Order: sequence, then structure tokens, then C-alpha cells
Amino acid sequence: MSKFKYRGKGPGVLLWRGLTKACPLCGKRKLFRRWVHIVKNCPRCGLKFERIEGHWIGAVGINTIISFTLLFFALACFFLLTYPNIPIGSWVFFASGLYGLFPLIFYPNSKTLWTAIDILMRPIVREDMTAMQFIDDESLLD
Repeated sequence: MSKFKYRGKGPGVLLWRGLTKACPLCGKRKLFRRWVHIVKNCPRCGLKFERIEGHWIGAVGINTIISFTLLFFALACFFLLTYPNIPIGSWVFFASGLYGLFPLIFYPNSKTLWTAIDILMRPIVREDMTAMQFIDDESLLD
């Protein structure tokens, strides 16, 4: 199994592309057929998005971590700004609804972000690509 050395952009670019719903390798957009249904392979570079069985569990984890981090900081700021007279009332239900929607809205982004993180942790191998245009050059392979 030969490994693909990604000699393009750095980790920051891969993560940014993932965060903005683009292919981490080539930057191609419009990867989703519906809100959460991602295409199997990138139309431009051929990267398989589900590289191993259970790949999307990582996307759920990233979504949960980011959602809870956002909730924690929002609540901390709210309590610090309103202390000692913290208002409790109907706003709690409104805010809960908004924070309940965030994971649903962010889920597509978490899929491509997780793919970018996965590429940084487990380098691309020939089996992860369907179109060989990025790895036909043998100098890119170990």
C-alpha cells in the first residue's frame, strides 16, 4: 500500500477547506446532493470521502465537540455579563432551541472537516482515490 504525500497546501488549508464544505485535497465545492448526503467521491480529484467503515462517527464526534464548546462559551459569557442578576425566563427555551439547531446546521461542515482531520492523521493511500490524476506521478508515492 503506497502512501500519497500531499505536496500542496499545508494543514491549515486542508482544515479550512473541510470547515467550509470543500474537498480537503482539491478545494472542489458542491459536494452535497442534499443537506447531509455527501457524494461518495470528489468529482474533481476522486477522493473517497468514506475512507474506512464507520468513518462518519468521527464527524458526529467533531459536531458534538464543537456544539458543546459553543454552548459552554455562550453560557459562560451570558452568566458573566448578567451576574449577579441572571435573568431566567422564556429566553432559556428560545436559546435551547437555537443550540438544538446548531448541530443540525453544522453537520455537513463536520463531515468535510472530519475528512480533512482524517487525512492529516492517516495519509492518503492509492486505495483512497478513484481518479488517479493526483497520484499518477510516482514521485508523490513512497
